[in-house]
Amino acid sequence: MTETNAENDADAPIFRALLMPHRSLGRTGFYALMATLIVGWAVTGIVFLSRGAWPVFGFFGLDVLAIYIAFRVNYRAARAREEVSVSRTALDIRKTAPSGRTEDHRFNPFWARFNVARHDEIGITRMAVEGQGKAVAIGGFLNPDDRESFAAAFSSALATVKAR
Repeated sequence: MTETNAENDADAPIFRALLMPHRSLGRTGFYALMATLIVGWAVTGIVFLSRGAWPVFGFFGLDVLAIYIAFRVNYRAARAREEVSVSRTALDIRKTAPSGRTEDHRFNPFWARFNVARHDEIGITRMAVEGQGKAVAIGGFLNPDDRESFAAAFSSALATVKAR
């Protein structure tokens, strides 16, 4: 084996994870919800219009608009991503904000520490990689079960790298 191949083997990731926020309502469900709300708004609004309460019609429209905006903001926040990669030579974390702005963080896996804060009733409340005078929080948007499974897999990968 040549030295170049040995270097490539050391750079090959032994662990990769793409962390993304979960959204329970997909695109089809969102359209179905909005259609149902608009139909309900229109039917109820027509009843109020026929009784002479025309201002109620407009306020119902504002409610539907507010719900639409809230869901759009929620879906925009769901564009956040965190890519975590561990090899023998590097621990890389790439954080992508909903706006598309990225931050890259690189640690030496032999000196990096994975810190997990736990609460007795909730489970993992915070995860962070620390080393070289900096700390990077990861997986803040994950649900408790996903935090547990990520923490176990990531800890195992770091232990594997350090044991080699």
